[in-house]
Amino acid sequence: MTTKSIARLAPPTPATAHLSRRQKAAIVVRFLLNEGADLRLSDLPDDLQRVLTTQMGSMRYVDRPTLRAVVTEFAAELEAMGLTFPRGVAGALSALDGRISPQTAARLRKEAGVRQFGDPWEQVRAAPTDALRDMLAGESTEIAAVLLSKLDVTRAAELLAQLPGDAARRITIAMSQTAAVTPDAVDRIGLSLAAQLHDVPDIAFADAAEKRVGDILNYSPALTRDAVLDGLDAEDEAFAARVRRAIFTFANIPERVAPLDIPTLTREVDQPTLVMALGAAADTDTTTAAAEFILANMSRRMSDALREEIAEAAKPRAKDGEAAMTQVVNTIRTLEAAGTITLVLPNEEEAE
Repeated sequence: MTTKSIARLAPPTPATAHLSRRQKAAIVVRFLLNEGADLRLSDLPDDLQRVLTTQMGSMRYVDRPTLRAVVTEFAAELEAMGLTFPRGVAGALSALDGRISPQTAARLRKEAGVRQFGDPWEQVRAAPTDALRDMLAGESTEIAAVLLSKLDVTRAAELLAQLPGDAARRITIAMSQTAAVTPDAVDRIGLSLAAQLHDVPDIAFADAAEKRVGDILNYSPALTRDAVLDGLDAEDEAFAARVRRAIFTFANIPERVAPLDIPTLTREVDQPTLVMALGAAADTDTTTAAAEFILANMSRRMSDALREEIAEAAKPRAKDGEAAMTQVVNTIRTLEAAGTITLVLPNEEEAE
């Protein structure tokens, strides 16, 4: 129902001065509910919800002239309203979302202690399993029992199965004692857990260090790449192992590309580049297996034709051959990014 339709109910009738603003608000809310309006009264602060409920409970009836006068006055106030502002810091942050820096928004949220993200338990339920498992391990038995009680049964069972036997037993026993927990207490626990999920320090780089180093080395000459990896092995063997898993070069094709995806790859690389890459790879010990892998997983006719071209072509310069192999690798990455092929993840145990 629009304000204009409300205003057409009747012309103003005598004064409503004998009614307080709380009484007028109760009358308007009752009228709108009777008309089937969907009022989000839960968005009001708790104290206002309490006052409104108490006021409505204390009133009995109003006559039609009074109802018309109150509703008309309410409609007139709405018509005269030119601009409204969000209530509180939470509303202001929502209105300015994406227009102020994330750092400023995070600081304001923390200072004001507002709920920016709605129901805290919805956030907890949406959290990754690993994060919830860490919460269960780090919280008291009583908090863990409330947390499991707020999850759906299958998720709770999955988490419980990942806990040590004695911890799982203590938590399930504590669940039997949650009957007396008040809604306010559950809400506070949810806020605390949700705050933990969002209390993640800002980081400058989205990708891990090993991925950033690996991406750089993917485009580096082989001599540079080998020298850097040798240096990393001497300085930090564990980090070097993670970097090696992040690297994807021509030599990694047999272990990272599925045989069925080779025809897709060869269709995307122009034949002169493919001939040069395969010819250069065949002359290098570290890449010979990759060249044979590609030739072995295409049609016999195309494989034989490529082998003839490689045999007839002049030996490519090292720089040109490496550039051709890099172009093949870049094509693989492009196909993966487009979802056309899926790279096989390296086995961590073997890499280490």
